[in-house]
Amino acid sequence: MNYFNYYTEIEDTFVRRRGKHLFLSPLDWAMIEGWKERGIPLHIVLRSIESVFDVFDRQPPGTRTIKSLFYCREEVEVQYKEWLSSQTGKGSEAESANSEFTIERIARHIDDCSTKLEECRTEALSEGIGRALTHLSEIRANLTDDLDMVDKTLNDVEKLLDRTLLENWEPNHLAGLEADVKSQLKPYKRDMEPDKYKYTCELMLMKRLREEAGVPRLGLYFL
Repeated sequence: MNYFNYYTEIEDTFVRRRGKHLFLSPLDWAMIEGWKERGIPLHIVLRSIESVFDVFDRQPPGTRTIKSLFYCREEVEVQYKEWLSSQTGKGSEAESANSEFTIERIARHIDDCSTKLEECRTEALSEGIGRALTHLSEIRANLTDDLDMVDKTLNDVEKLLDRTLLENWEPNHLAGLEADVKSQLKPYKRDMEPDKYKYTCELMLMKRLREEAGVPRLGLYFL
């Protein structure tokens, strides 16, 4: 399942249980991205959302309001740990999952990402993007069925692009984006562990930078 479907399935479930349309916040988006990157199965996230709302629906009216997907994060972590501990036959499951990532699909993904990078016109990013395109061309020409290695090399190129964005973006604008991210997270900071707060800030900042620059995600989870 690609990232778009992963995101929309979670959004649809949350909005349905919430009872009225409510756009997910940047924090919610960052959490979903983090869940996807960690490989938390979609069914675990959906089941956790349903469980949280099932408990909420049994409480007296007005007791609590669920305004954000953030309220479901603890349940997702609990159910994911339980799922991991119950897994058996991981080899066959991995084989089934890997069958979705054919060399042809990966090649198309790399081609699509390369096209989007070629369309980036920010002069300050040109050197880093040029290097990334060279690496992608080499990966594309030497594709194998070693998915772990392919994903690792794609993520290495993505890290190169992340550094390019952070080191070459206009400093005052970058500072403004960082301040905006922290402002959006302020209502939730008290309930977050420091390392998770920092991680979420970084996810949200990089999302903003990629969107502004038109830089795509490269890893196989975004195929």
